[in-house]
Amino acid sequence: MKDFIDQYIQLQKATLETIPREKVSEIVGVFKRALDEERTIFVFGNGGSAANASHFVTDLGKGSSDKTKKRFRCLSINDNTPWMTALGNDYSYDDVFVRQLMNFAKPGDVLFTMSVSGNSPNLVKAIQWGKQSKLQTVSLVGKKRGKLAEISEHVIVVEDDHYGRVEDAHMGICHMIAYAFMENEALQK
Repeated sequence: MKDFIDQYIQLQKATLETIPREKVSEIVGVFKRALDEERTIFVFGNGGSAANASHFVTDLGKGSSDKTKKRFRCLSINDNTPWMTALGNDYSYDDVFVRQLMNFAKPGDVLFTMSVSGNSPNLVKAIQWGKQSKLQTVSLVGKKRGKLAEISEHVIVVEDDHYGRVEDAHMGICHMIAYAFMENEALQK
């Protein structure tokens, strides 16, 4: 077991090294503009990425907002289970995010999604709708990139295809964004 754990840690370190720092900085800029302009940031994903979406919104909405002059308007659209199941049942699982966005999102708002494959139909549909509706689109994806990497305005690729390592790296990126506002006084004004 020790060899497995040692190897896992080494591979995780290698995955983290693939995070493009300049792209993370670019996304921090997107979030700063959204904060300054009082735009809403909608965060969403499937499976582990759904859990990451909820975690990230908690960090941004509480921790980051406690340090900034204005407060982040952010929402994980994974967190309304009755609405999601109604949409999935009455329309299609592909519609569980886009139909929520239709009710709330406005031009200039930010869509932020995470997907290891980059090809989840419900995420792709939401990002396509966001682009057509003049929202800013941000996707974190894995090595395969997928459709999200082709259609999103801002993309961060983590160069691995192991779900655990990529999801961990995506959460690390989310922490970098949130803690940039918690720990960098220049962003707090």
